[in-house]
Amino acid sequence: MSTITTKDGAEIYYKDWGKGPVVTFSHGWPLNADAWDGQMLFLAQNGFRVVAHDRRGHGRSSQVSEHNDMNGYADDLAAVIEALDLKDATLVGHSTGGGEVARYIGRHGTKRVKKAVLVAAVPPIMLRTPGNPEGLPIEVFDKIRAGVAGDRSQYYKDLAIAFYGANRPGTKVSKGTLDQFWLWSMQAGAKNAYESIKGFSETDFSEDLKKFDIPTLVLHGEDDQIVPVKDSAKKSTKLIEGAKEIYYPGAPHGLTATHQDQVNADLLAFLRA
Repeated sequence: MSTITTKDGAEIYYKDWGKGPVVTFSHGWPLNADAWDGQMLFLAQNGFRVVAHDRRGHGRSSQVSEHNDMNGYADDLAAVIEALDLKDATLVGHSTGGGEVARYIGRHGTKRVKKAVLVAAVPPIMLRTPGNPEGLPIEVFDKIRAGVAGDRSQYYKDLAIAFYGANRPGTKVSKGTLDQFWLWSMQAGAKNAYESIKGFSETDFSEDLKKFDIPTLVLHGEDDQIVPVKDSAKKSTKLIEGAKEIYYPGAPHGLTATHQDQVNADLLAFLRA
C-alpha cells in the first residue's frame, strides 16, 4: 500500500490518481478516503491529479493512540502534501475533513494551496457554548460517544440512515450506499473514532477560517441532519472573505453520494474558474 510515515510514527495511507492540477480530499467521520471515490474518479477523468488519505486511526492508516484531534489531523495532511511535494493544490474537505482543511490552513498557511472547498463541513464549531448558543448541546455528542463505546456496529448502521437522509419521505438511498457507510466506519479504530468526536464537535475553527486568503467554495445540503447548515456553512461564509456558497435544497449530510453528479459538476466548475 502507498503510505507515508509521520514524525510520531503513524502510517498514513493515501491514493494518488491521475495527472494535472492537484486536488486533495479529506474525508468525514468515521469513514476513509474511499468515501471520495465518486469525486476522485470523475476529476481524474477530467484532467486532475487527485490525492486522498485515510485519517489516522481510520481505514488503512495505523490505529495510533495519540493525536486523534484536529491539530494531529491537520499535521498529517501537511505530511502527505509535503511528502508528495504537492503545490497549488485545491483542498477539499467533507464534514470532519472540512475541519481538517480549516485547521491545516490555520496551522500551515496557504503556500501550497490554490483553492479550498468545504463540503457539509463542521466549522466554525458544532458544540453549543456561550459564544455559540445556536450549537448542538453536549448531550448530542455524548450519545455518539456512547454509541461508539457500546454496540458500535449497530450504531453505525443506524447513523447511516440520517447521514444519507434515508429517513425522509420520498428519498431513494440504496442498500449498497448504507452498507458501505457501515463497512468504512467499522474499519476505524474504536479509540480513534471515539476521541475524534471531541475534535469535530468542540474545536473552534473561527480563527482558522479568518486565515483563508484563497478562493473558497462552501457546499452544504439544506436538510443536513448531522451538521445543521445554519450553524456551520452559513456562519463559515461570514468568516471567509469572498467565499462562494452553494446550497442544495433537501440534500442530506452525505450529499457527495446522494447528489454525486451535482457535486461533481459544481466542483469541476470551481476548479476550472
